[in-house]
Amino acid sequence: MYYRKNTDTMKSLRSLLVLLGRPFLYVVFLVTFAIIAVNALLSRSSVYSIKLFTKSLPRLLNLLTGNLHSLRNILRRRGKKSVNLLTSHPRHLSRAARFSKIRLRGALLIGIMLIGTVMTAAVLYSYIVNDLPNPNRLSTRDQVVTTKILDRNGKVLFKIFKNENRTPVDLNDIPLQVRQATIAIEDKDFYSHSGFSYSGIMRAIRRTVFEGHLEGGSTITQQLVKNALLTKEQTLRRKLKEIILAILVESRYSKDEILGMYFNEVGYGGATYGVEEAAQMYFHTSVRDLNLSEAALIAGLPAAPTRYSPFGTHPEYAKFRQHEVLRRMVEDGYITPDQAEQAKADELAFAPQTIDIKAPHFVMYVKDLLVQKYGEQMVEQGGLEVVTSLDLDVQSLAQAAVVQEVDRLQKLNITNGASLVTIPATGEILAMVGSRDFLDFQHDGQVNVTLQPRQPGSAIKPVNYAFALENGFTAATLLTDSPITYQIPGQPPYTPRNYDGEFHGTISVREALANSYNVPAVKTLSVFGVEKMVQKGREMGISTWGDPSRFGLSLTLGGGEIKMTDLAVVYGVLANGGFRVDLNPILMVSDYRGRLLYQYSCDIETNWEKAKNFAGREEAERKTCNPRQVVKPEVAFILTNIMADNQARTPAFGAHSALSIGNQQVAVKTGTTQNLRDNWTIGYTQDRLVASWVGNNDNSPMSYVASGLTGASPIWNNIMSALLANVPSHQFMPPETIKQMTICPSTGTLPCESCSGRPEYFMQGTEPTRACLPEVAGEAPSPQDVSVESLKSQARNTIRNTSFESIVNERFVLQ
Repeated sequence: MYYRKNTDTMKSLRSLLVLLGRPFLYVVFLVTFAIIAVNALLSRSSVYSIKLFTKSLPRLLNLLTGNLHSLRNILRRRGKKSVNLLTSHPRHLSRAARFSKIRLRGALLIGIMLIGTVMTAAVLYSYIVNDLPNPNRLSTRDQVVTTKILDRNGKVLFKIFKNENRTPVDLNDIPLQVRQATIAIEDKDFYSHSGFSYSGIMRAIRRTVFEGHLEGGSTITQQLVKNALLTKEQTLRRKLKEIILAILVESRYSKDEILGMYFNEVGYGGATYGVEEAAQMYFHTSVRDLNLSEAALIAGLPAAPTRYSPFGTHPEYAKFRQHEVLRRMVEDGYITPDQAEQAKADELAFAPQTIDIKAPHFVMYVKDLLVQKYGEQMVEQGGLEVVTSLDLDVQSLAQAAVVQEVDRLQKLNITNGASLVTIPATGEILAMVGSRDFLDFQHDGQVNVTLQPRQPGSAIKPVNYAFALENGFTAATLLTDSPITYQIPGQPPYTPRNYDGEFHGTISVREALANSYNVPAVKTLSVFGVEKMVQKGREMGISTWGDPSRFGLSLTLGGGEIKMTDLAVVYGVLANGGFRVDLNPILMVSDYRGRLLYQYSCDIETNWEKAKNFAGREEAERKTCNPRQVVKPEVAFILTNIMADNQARTPAFGAHSALSIGNQQVAVKTGTTQNLRDNWTIGYTQDRLVASWVGNNDNSPMSYVASGLTGASPIWNNIMSALLANVPSHQFMPPETIKQMTICPSTGTLPCESCSGRPEYFMQGTEPTRACLPEVAGEAPSPQDVSVESLKSQARNTIRNTSFESIVNERFVLQ
């Protein structure tokens, strides 16, 4: 049966060839050549098409030759009888000739028409599909997605985008009513058509012409293609491309995949793209939490986002559109009329249209770091999800503390404040308040003071004393707080003064640092040199100190500018038992596809127990946070113990100052510049560090601040007290290489009979071994009774360290 059918087909074909004759074969060849030639000329891959034509030409010629031979044989077998009949009568000769001419002309006419049709179709097809995008790009392209900055608990701080604010969401997270509302108003035949809806086009024409409703005929698939793969031009060519692509997309993706991509691509007004951001923009909620009334309003937006926006000039249009969506849902059987009426009656609570940014200084700080690492385009369009170290609750606490105190002190010409909260062991930033008000343009509120170099005042003194303690000084070393003038070549004489304008005689390092006396600090720096302090400061984390020759002895009083972030690292070294951990505001970075790009971990246990174990080692265990020892653990403990000694600082600050917090042991230091332009307080426990500042961005002086107690200290106290409210009290535990001994405070030696001793901490090898002499164990002499020789003699008796004794002989307590 099959053979017979095939034979019949061949006979019919041969008969047609006999009828058309040899000219038709030439036409076939010309048409084939025309198709390939046109495609070669119009296609983007013209070189490839020409090569293909050249390669295929021999086969075409062979096919043509074979057909010619077949035709000749047919004519020989079938044409003999006809030829005999035609040649039997003369009248048939002219008829045969006429028929041959007609057959030739007909074949040529048909060939020309075929060539014209084929060439026109080829040109049109090439014109349309010449640069047709690959439908597979819908799932492989890098979509423009918003970057989200989150706090450590997943709360959104800010969204970074350039032109399109988009957050992709899985179709399973989009409620059924949102999907139904969108299909009802945009493409009711979505699940039945193949990408292009004839009924949709006809319905759009009918409603536009007869009902006066302007309506597009694009299906959801066409809209997806238009927004994701094509340009916005309004031309017939683009429309034809849209239809072709829609058909191709339907053949490659399932309906749910297409619907899911549509919801993440379509625009909902302004820079808002995708249904998730639409829900956030209009109702400040996730799409998964939308109710029917909200879903209907959002579903009606893509057709004309500006016209139907509830925030536009005609918000009533949004309500009309919502009602139309609900009517369509009823018409299509998605909801009942009662549900529609209830949704119409529901009052919509729209989100306020304000700049939604939390912790703005911190967010901009993080953004700059991200741009440095990934580039601006990736940050603005790459859909990064950045989990930061910031705790929004702590941030709110710190911001409130700054605002409250600055507002209270406006009468003292204090217009700004700042604060920083960190975890010293990991460098994580929990709060960053860069100014009283980010939007206060009058006082440059957008300037992040925590990142600006400012003079730290006495808050920098621990760096000076850290080097001194590492090189022979002890907490019991005696210094004289007495007048002194330094003659520096090429500069005016320098005479340091204390903040209170008084001199306090012979005092220990503990008393000098705890009470923040200036003169003993300057004398200590003069013993070892500015270069050593600059070097130690750099090691501890100060990035703003350059050439040491730029600084003088006032460096220990805050003469060198420093950032608050650097100062936090410096004090973090002391909190970590001598190990430096730089600040880190970012915990994790991933892209919108869920690919992890960066993760920060710092597992090292840098409490005092761990620091004790590190004592004697040259290098700390290295983790991602890369802690490195820059101060001896014993020195870090002694400095911490001094700054946590409320009794030692009582003469200058009082017993119940803002520097003490209940039964908590907290190390804290203040700093105030002599020109009253900067006022600092910074302090820490084992787990938390808080820094605060008040002043003015224009560097105008404040009217009055009392050595840190008015201004920065209340801010610090409010924040630290809140952080420690539910934390058990703790003590800073000394390393094993620290010895506690009872000494005579007035001599720094072991106590004698006439001296009531007090406890003091020493590094092994620096503790005193001789007792005081009864005749010098009474009250400390007044400054005017102290001579250089007596101080040198006392230093020899109280300090056993020979290297330090040589230093004392040269430069100690110069008058």
